[in-house]
Amino acid sequence: MPRRLRRRAAVAGYTRGRGGTGVALAFAAGPSGERCERGARGRGRGRRTVSVGPGGPGAAPAAALSPSRLGAVLRRALWWLVLTVTGGVRRHGQLPPRGCVVVANHSSHADTAALLAALDARHRPAIGAAADYWFASPWRRRICRVLAAGFPVRRTGGGMDDLLSMADGLRAGRAVVLFPEGTRGADGAVGAFHRGALVLAERAGVPVVPVAIVGTDRLLPKHGRLRSSPVRVRIGERLPPSATPEDARAAVAALHARTPAQPLRDSPVRRRVAAVAASRLGLLLAFAWACAEALSWPLMPELLLGVACVAVPRAALRLSFAALAGSLAGGLLALQLANTGLQLPAPLTTDRMRAEVRQELAAESASAVRHQPWNGIPFKVYAAEAGRADVPAADWFVESAQARGGRTLTVGAAFAVLGLLLCRFRRHYGAYVALLGAGFAAGLSLVVAGWS
Repeated sequence: MPRRLRRRAAVAGYTRGRGGTGVALAFAAGPSGERCERGARGRGRGRRTVSVGPGGPGAAPAAALSPSRLGAVLRRALWWLVLTVTGGVRRHGQLPPRGCVVVANHSSHADTAALLAALDARHRPAIGAAADYWFASPWRRRICRVLAAGFPVRRTGGGMDDLLSMADGLRAGRAVVLFPEGTRGADGAVGAFHRGALVLAERAGVPVVPVAIVGTDRLLPKHGRLRSSPVRVRIGERLPPSATPEDARAAVAALHARTPAQPLRDSPVRRRVAAVAASRLGLLLAFAWACAEALSWPLMPELLLGVACVAVPRAALRLSFAALAGSLAGGLLALQLANTGLQLPAPLTTDRMRAEVRQELAAESASAVRHQPWNGIPFKVYAAEAGRADVPAADWFVESAQARGGRTLTVGAAFAVLGLLLCRFRRHYGAYVALLGAGFAAGLSLVVAGWS
């Protein structure tokens, strides 16, 4: 064939591979039904590290998205966001451009999310899941198909046929990702591999590529709860056609050993604050702070929530309710004391604030407190003036519970979300507290000046 014709044929073949057959399909099946995916361009040369983002390298333009690729884009964005919040995910290396069977270690349910987040959406991964678990009920089947593009793989008879049904997809350029261990490991060690992945690769005539996942056992331990941890996904070189299950296991184990687990860097200040905030002492502190603020203390309980809820988001709800209880108790006490003629010190308040509150109470009685979350006047001013106006304690409690409850719980939830979003930067917690204090001081000065 003339050189010009050979060049044209090569270009045409490359274009076809990029257009439809160069798509990676990730498929991971284990007895608990977790699966994973992975795909990236490249010919196995020049390994690189990729900071994974929701679009990712090789993301297609919106106008070119087919329904299946759009689903892959959305799933990748979802799991990237989840793992970004919990510590981040990074990929090292890339898959070959054509079809391959990926074999990966398995230590956590989060392995599936890690691979879904790390793989480029252009590969349109389809995930194999245990039929007797993920497809045993309609709602699990929907979750599996929507969130992981899952399809069933039988574990008791017929499972190999389910795997071999992916051979045509492999020949067309897809990648099938399997967990050859068949179950999650408990100690982080890579267990013995089964032969299914190698049989599938041999039948389809595609290479086997080892992949190591590190950090998911810390992120979501077996029989444990979710915590913050960065995740690393490392892709190795393709194995020779003569590779055995032992060879595949050794390759994955070597990659795993080369990929150090990197715990999130933390701030000693945050650790100390979190230890107190998550304890009973933290609840007592939130209650006492809010109670004192309703009587005389000039610093709002929201400042405490901003410090504590960012340090330990899981304790935000308890701390918010404790602060709300303290605020209501302090408000009732302030009302009763003012009703008897006792006047407590009220720093950082003005006569104009008190005059405004008296007018509101005269017009609306106890319901006037609903203005407090928005006008900048401290809660203690409302409580004291309500006592002097002989507002019934029961009416005051009901109205203040609604006003203070909405504000306190919303602020606590907002700081908890902020804490989750900033968990990757927890080493800068001390700087965050300094900025929070400065911002609060500036805001308080503006409020007082505005009411002077």
